[in-house]
Amino acid sequence: MVELPNTETSEGRVVTEGYFEREVLLSGDQTAEVLRELADQLEAGDELTISSDEWEIPFQFREPIEVEVEFIGDGSRELEVELEFEWADDDALPVE
Repeated sequence: MVELPNTETSEGRVVTEGYFEREVLLSGDQTAEVLRELADQLEAGDELTISSDEWEIPFQFREPIEVEVEFIGDGSRELEVELEFEWADDDALPVE
């Protein structure tokens, strides 16, 4: 399970419907640990669980996984890496 540090809210719930978004600030070491835990779950199968002490999101995904890289080089420079998982459903097509 990928565990993120606590946020300011205390919801204590499992999120399976609706809209949910959290952003956390992590050190390089903390980010590496989160990515390692995520990689372990990806290699183990098609289910992810991401959580903090306050919430948990169980998610069964399908491939392909979209990886988006965005670089902004003007003004305040920024690199963004985003992973997008789609819900596994009966209509999912296998990846070749």
